Amino acid sequence: MQAFTACFFLQISAFAKGLENPAQLCYNKNIIRIHKEKKMTEIRKKTLTGERALFFARDMKIINCTFCDGESPLKESCDIQLTSSEFGWKYPLWYSKNATLNKCRFTPTARAGVWYTQNVRFTDCIIEAPKTFRRTSDIVLENVEMPDAAETLWSCTDVTLKNVTANGAYFGMNCQNVTADSLIINGDYCFDGARDITVRNSRLMSKDSFWNSKNVTVYNSYISGEYLGWNSENLIFIDCTLESLQGLCYIKNLKLVNCRLINTTLAFEYSTVEADICGGVDSIKNPLGGKITADSIGELILEADKVDVSKTLISCKESA
Repeated sequence: MQAFTACFFLQISAFAKGLENPAQLCYNKNIIRIHKEKKMTEIRKKTLTGERALFFARDMKIINCTFCDGESPLKESCDIQLTSSEFGWKYPLWYSKNATLNKCRFTPTARAGVWYTQNVRFTDCIIEAPKTFRRTSDIVLENVEMPDAAETLWSCTDVTLKNVTANGAYFGMNCQNVTADSLIINGDYCFDGARDITVRNSRLMSKDSFWNSKNVTVYNSYISGEYLGWNSENLIFIDCTLESLQGLCYIKNLKLVNCRLINTTLAFEYSTVEADICGGVDSIKNPLGGKITADSIGELILEADKVDVSKTLISCKESA
């Protein structure tokens, strides 16, 4: 009875204030909230030109539109939904909040597309321009192709990547809290300096990947490129295939679980490592400590004047 009286009183109060939609009420744990539905302005089949074409846009649906001949078209925008639209100029979404893009395209001239922005979601999009996503948080990319992803996704936080293809160097530099599934990268130096990264079912063709990174776990993935993971900390590979000339060196707390190392030479130099290797490894050199198990080791280099060899336990089923 008290809850009913409170709701009735708030309805009357809302009508008295002239709200357009006061009826959505919630009574939960003695807290009552009124939710007012937003009206969205809709723009269809327009060509929007000039600098800051829709500056400070609010509560807007943009469908089948083209932005061209002017930078920063949606700067400082908030609560924007874009469908089947195209950007042809620089800086499309800067300092924006709450943007969703479906079946949209960033042309090669739409450089530096999404910077200093919060809460963006791209689905079924093509981003052909480099340097997209800088210092942006709460990013979801699903079914997204990036033919030129050079220097993309820098210093971003809270990122979800699903079915993303990215071509270009320095993807994901200094990112934090990234979850990736079915990610394909063709480009060197990916995730340099990144923190708190989880990658699943992915393929990374990248030299110097995960350099200077911390707290990275990779599941069921293929990584090819020399010097994998140098200068990183807490780097874990589970059920992965790794191919790396002089890879996995200078790492603190490296862990491999049920992994294959193909065409991998001079591995683990100056690393602390726990490695369970399926099959053989071409060569291992001067690990700092830990335990390494493999079916075979082609060449084992342990230099007592460089490292304390007693700190590493190495075992294999076959002798080289």
